[in-house]
Amino acid sequence: MLELKTPREIDAMRTTGAFIAGLLDDLAQRAAPGVNLLDLEHRARDLIAERGAVSCYWDYAPSFGSGPFRNVICLSVNDAVLHGLPHDYVLQDGDVLSMDIAVSIDGWVADSARTVVVGTERPEDHRLIESTERALAAGIAAAQPGNRLGDISAAIGAVAAEYGYPVNTQFGGHGLGRTMHEDPHVSNTGRAGRGLVLRPGLTLALEPWWTPTTDEIVFDPDGWTIRSADGSRTAHSEHTVAITDDGPQVLTAPADR
Repeated sequence: MLELKTPREIDAMRTTGAFIAGLLDDLAQRAAPGVNLLDLEHRARDLIAERGAVSCYWDYAPSFGSGPFRNVICLSVNDAVLHGLPHDYVLQDGDVLSMDIAVSIDGWVADSARTVVVGTERPEDHRLIESTERALAAGIAAAQPGNRLGDISAAIGAVAAEYGYPVNTQFGGHGLGRTMHEDPHVSNTGRAGRGLVLRPGLTLALEPWWTPTTDEIVFDPDGWTIRSADGSRTAHSEHTVAITDDGPQVLTAPADR
């Protein structure tokens, strides 16, 4: 069931989104060689507690996971791309780190993800991360009232095709608002002109993610961490976006963007 949000409710989600953007900025600055993933997890916990926010991940137990999830952020390194379980791992120079977080403030949720390189950046990693950021921007640009859901998916998938990257369709974007996952599902590739008509008040988490060489994924024994099947590196970018009469509004944009 779709729930269209009022302008006041979208503003409440924007408050949550601003907090998430600041939290990811903080963690991105701390993600350096020698830093343990658990240090980032506990920093996120502290910031959430200080703000009086509620983690959407803690106790999350979907059908695909080995739940409940007992962390507040997903931290995925190198060939891990989604739902990375924070664990005792010290970041190395050149690691690719994806950070994905959703929280609720005053009952309204926002969700965002960012991929960064720890220390020295390789050109191929820069290209991979750039592709997801460009795809996210293309998806947002297509999120115009009156367009269709397939227009967003097609725009995201076109960028992946431009870079020559395959797209997995098992996991993608989604609606959100009062809860972290609402209808509809937003595939990272699709056909323009198809699907749900985008109406003002619809709020979506758009999240292109992929690897350079495969669309196949595997799960770690922890039951959560999803990796590329061939061990290739991965990237993931995500924003919470509201469809409005004036066009798409990004609710999780960093303050300086």
